[in-house]
Amino acid sequence: MKYTQLGRTGLKVSRLVLGTMNFGPQTDEPTSHGILDAALDAGLNFVDTANVYGWGENKGRTEAIIGTWFAQGGGRRDKTVLATKVYGNMAAEGDPWPNHDRLSALNIRRAVDASLKRLQTDYIDVYQFHHVDRRTPFEEIWQAVDVLVQQGKILYAGSSNFPGYKIAQANETAARRGSLGLVSEQCLYNLAERRAEMEVVPAAQEYGLGVIPWSPLHGGLLGGVIKKEAQGGRRASGRSADALANSSVRAQVQAYEDLLDKHGLEPGETALAWLLTRPGVTGPIVGPRTSEQLDSALRALELELDEEVLAALDEIFPGPGPSPEAFAW
Repeated sequence: MKYTQLGRTGLKVSRLVLGTMNFGPQTDEPTSHGILDAALDAGLNFVDTANVYGWGENKGRTEAIIGTWFAQGGGRRDKTVLATKVYGNMAAEGDPWPNHDRLSALNIRRAVDASLKRLQTDYIDVYQFHHVDRRTPFEEIWQAVDVLVQQGKILYAGSSNFPGYKIAQANETAARRGSLGLVSEQCLYNLAERRAEMEVVPAAQEYGLGVIPWSPLHGGLLGGVIKKEAQGGRRASGRSADALANSSVRAQVQAYEDLLDKHGLEPGETALAWLLTRPGVTGPIVGPRTSEQLDSALRALELELDEEVLAALDEIFPGPGPSPEAFAW
């Protein structure tokens, strides 16, 4: 397993992040535990979740599945770098009571304690703000975080879905308080969606944040979806199906699959391997529903893309160009 440091911290993490969004809604508890064990056995030590995963009436279910895995012992917790998130509304369905969501000091305090209970642990390595909260000043957020760090309930704070200017605001506010600030940013970033290269990635690099891309296969669009359809396999659904209905997008994805077929490469593994070549990227989040999908993701770590393939990928999925040079007159 290949490891790197998470941003400007001393924390060493695997170059793939195990996402757990499917644990509960699509993957039952025994299978989820099997995937977690297989990942840890392979050296994948970075596990990401969120308090709202499980969704609907089952919010918190995913954290609870991880908690019962930790409870099995065997050094599972000590070997794991655990990240979870706060922001989403955790009130019961139909409960209008306020202060059960966003990033107020009160909700952060309550949410941390609830996550620790579900996760059956006494600390969270990376506590992430799931979204920007435009109603709560960063001074209040960092005050709450500093208390949690002092209490030993969290070690670091990270962000998710933050634009570049909010990363700057957050860390400038933290610096004025003498706080460490954000150490990571989870953002939508993949071959087909490269807008993060405009502002988010440069801001993260400037402030020493590790970049953790989510949806590295762009909802399955980069996982060989056209080839699977032609072979009678699983058809595209949801956003992927909507995207493929656009003729220009379909032509782009077809060119991608043709290129990889020419070089004997697997689409999903290539999309992950490409992200691992990008400046500032700590590791993409993979969300396997099965052990076979985990095995495929792990193979991406050993895949070396040559310059010819990288250049061809840039032609098919051109990025915005370097910031700020690409945006100058």
